[in-house]
Amino acid sequence: MKAKHLFYLTMLLPALTGCGSKESVTLETVTVESGNLSETVTATGTVESVTSVDVGTQVTGIISVLYADYNSVVKKGELIAEIEKTILDADLRSAEANVESAKLTYDYNLTNFNRDKALYEKQLISQYEYQTSKKDLEVSKAAYDKALADRVRAAKNLNYAEIYSPIDGIVISREVEVGQTVVSNMSVANLYTIADLDNMQVVGNVDEADIGQVKMGQHVTFSVDAYPDRLFEGSVTQVRLNPTTESNVVTYEVIVSTSNPDHKLIPGLTANLTIYVMEENDVLLLPVSAFNFTPEEHEGAKNLPEAGEALSKASVPEGSRTVWVVDGDRLVNKAVVTGTSNGIYSVVESGVTAGDKVATGYSVASSAPSGSAARSPFAPQPPGSKKK
Repeated sequence: MKAKHLFYLTMLLPALTGCGSKESVTLETVTVESGNLSETVTATGTVESVTSVDVGTQVTGIISVLYADYNSVVKKGELIAEIEKTILDADLRSAEANVESAKLTYDYNLTNFNRDKALYEKQLISQYEYQTSKKDLEVSKAAYDKALADRVRAAKNLNYAEIYSPIDGIVISREVEVGQTVVSNMSVANLYTIADLDNMQVVGNVDEADIGQVKMGQHVTFSVDAYPDRLFEGSVTQVRLNPTTESNVVTYEVIVSTSNPDHKLIPGLTANLTIYVMEENDVLLLPVSAFNFTPEEHEGAKNLPEAGEALSKASVPEGSRTVWVVDGDRLVNKAVVTGTSNGIYSVVESGVTAGDKVATGYSVASSAPSGSAARSPFAPQPPGSKKK
């Protein structure tokens, strides 16, 4: 008996619910408007300076003066440090003395050679004496050339005692203190790191699934945690093909350049990148659903535009799609040429104009007259009502 009562309840509910209800069908449309269409790829990266130079010294000595400190703004060619010059100056004076000595020896041997050459040509001295004189001249000439080179080196080393900034920038690192001895062996002893903060770059890590869409010149926006309310802009300047694999995830480095006139961006900040792999501005747009709409007949529905004849496949140009445009009380089938799409909206290149209303679907709603809704006899009664 319980199963039979349940069957009767199932059959009665649809009938009771539909009793006295009215069905309302409306046509959903969208207006063709101009707008911006984009598709993006997200990535994370690190902010770096485009130009960062380690400034060092090529000579050994004691730091006597430091003219720049952390965050000092320096210009190219500005003196930023000095090494104690006493020993270097002594080396230069010693080299100059050696030049004078070597020159005297060379001049003396040159005079002897010219005299012996004249005597040898008159056969007044032996060939051995002539060759000995020539050898002494050549040895003294070599010694003189070496002394000149040593003087150049000593003078250059003395100049290296004064360290100048190679670029315009800001000191982001200082590695030495006054009185510290710097030793230059095979490598240059580092004193400062100077970065150009006017021009920065972000080294982003893009997933292998998205790297195929990233191209040079694409527009990029990014944010950093230091300034959460500000959005920075840049552009892709390089896509590096060398992959990086970490935890079985393959990524590729993408370089994004950006200007930094207010020096808000500093090296080391983590950036959250949005790369616009597709960007169309001020174009006509239609939702993708408009291309899937097909007119339908709804019995009893009023005020719906009457659908005209659909275009045949042969009359639709290759590469075009069709939409139904509301024209007064009619639906007209039109062929449109579409462009790029992000899966939600498509660019319309021709076929419709701004302001046209394009059908996208039907909306069906049911409503029952107030106070006339039927109630199932098996449903619970409202509070205060009496069962009959």
